[in-house]
Amino acid sequence: MDLKIDKNSSGLVVIDIQKGIASMDRKTEPYGIKEVVDNVSKLVKKFREVGAPVFLVHVGSIDGKDMLNPLTEQKNQWGSGARPADWFDFVDEIKPTEKDIIITKRQWGAFYGTELDLQLRRRKINTIVLCGISTNIGVETTAREAYQLGYNQFFAVDAMTSQSKEEHESTEKFIFPRIGVVRKTDDLIKMIV
Repeated sequence: MDLKIDKNSSGLVVIDIQKGIASMDRKTEPYGIKEVVDNVSKLVKKFREVGAPVFLVHVGSIDGKDMLNPLTEQKNQWGSGARPADWFDFVDEIKPTEKDIIITKRQWGAFYGTELDLQLRRRKINTIVLCGISTNIGVETTAREAYQLGYNQFFAVDAMTSQSKEEHESTEKFIFPRIGVVRKTDDLIKMIV
């Protein structure tokens, strides 16, 4: 199968590569945060280079009361207490430019309750390359939403990671192939025309 990513109808969607999440004191698998950020940075650079849109998505809050926080058996996923002033800022390696589209989400997925779908459609984007943290949470939820909205998807599987290898691999093996195309970062970069 000779797959291409058309720069004129494709966009890069980056999930939660922000300082507060990238600097959290936790182990990630199968890729470390540095490797993920490096691969995301390569994709961002390539999309900017060819003039294709970059959608930088971060999870943010106005006052902490607007975050998704239903009853769950695990402790509050967002943590408690004050966050550093730069918690919501994107990491320096992908610092936004004036051409990037910034999307703020308040839950796992980047489509629900945001203007991501509107901004993609206004630019006549029908294909997205998806990457970010965490594979089985923010990225997978966004991918499922995108699939339901009819987008073609490419998953940069080494530009995302999870809290465990099992979580990442389950999404990579059982979900992504059903709703898109799974490739490594360098392979995707070669497919952009």
